[in-house]
Amino acid sequence: MSVCSTCGAPLGAGAVAGQCPRCLIALGLDTPTAVSEGFAGAAARVGPGALSADAEPAAGSLGPGSRLGGYHLLSLVGRGGMGEVYRARDGRLGREVAIKLLPPQLGSRPEMLARFEREARVLASLNHPNIATLFGFEADGSNRFLVMELVEGETLQDRIERGPIAETDALAIFVAVARGLAAAHEKGVVHRDLKPSNIELAENGQIKVLDFGLAKASIDGSSASASHSMSPTLSVGATQAGALLGTAAYMSPEQAKGREVDRRTDVWSFGCCLFEALTGERAFDGDSVAEILANVLKEEPDWTRLDGVSSPGTIRLLRRCLVRDTARRPRDLGDLALEIEALMAHDAVPAAAASTSATMSCASS
Repeated sequence: MSVCSTCGAPLGAGAVAGQCPRCLIALGLDTPTAVSEGFAGAAARVGPGALSADAEPAAGSLGPGSRLGGYHLLSLVGRGGMGEVYRARDGRLGREVAIKLLPPQLGSRPEMLARFEREARVLASLNHPNIATLFGFEADGSNRFLVMELVEGETLQDRIERGPIAETDALAIFVAVARGLAAAHEKGVVHRDLKPSNIELAENGQIKVLDFGLAKASIDGSSASASHSMSPTLSVGATQAGALLGTAAYMSPEQAKGREVDRRTDVWSFGCCLFEALTGERAFDGDSVAEILANVLKEEPDWTRLDGVSSPGTIRLLRRCLVRDTARRPRDLGDLALEIEALMAHDAVPAAAASTSATMSCASS
């Protein structure tokens, strides 16, 4: 029998987000969506979405100008339910890094500390150019923090806010995202929280997948069954803000139901992000978290929004990613990366042929 991932109460048919009605009310899931970025995207980046350098730190927390171990905090990059992220200078190595700080009041809670440590173990197991790099997991007194690669640029969410992305440019972004996630999957890591604010478009042209705070990993031998600390839908930020972590619009149907997930949940989220990049609109939306989840579970995206997409292959790939039946959904993002590469090569061939033809025509005239 399925049980509520928060209180353990038995669940009836049609339970939303793996929660009983009482916990749904406590989480505020019938209120307007108020999902904040939290650590998503801010985990290792500086860009247009970052907070200003003179932003006031939370009461009792460190702030710009403070020292944390061997690091000098320069500016606040982001703040969320799980703490703060700073741009910092490593005094020993003379480089700038991102510091992801778990506040002492959360570090004293075993489930929060376990989640933070799990993210460190997950990131330590991954080494790929399309995943933000972890340099270390350190402690300074009661403060626990991650030291991460500082990625300067903007998130995919920032870019989408300016309008849809051209198909060729979107494919170039998502082939990199697919490669990064495929590398994580090969290590037994499922991201579970992929969304546009967790995809960084670096100034140097690199694409980085960020924020593995909700990742499910088999690297530590932990159980894949649902629990409050491992929940794909809940966090301290969610209970405080009455919002769903894992952002409802990008959650797979099986994730929204609180069921066990595998790499196919990332394939679904990947499809949602690609759809939004191409159209400028979410594949699944609504006025409340409950309405969004209902759409994820029952409705189809508005495929007519893809009328501007020229490649039938891109549309077919998207439709396969957003199949609710996991048995029919692609399992391997590495294979999807190869498909996208083929689509990009196919689109480039006609352009190259046209250029060659034009050159020959000019030469013969």
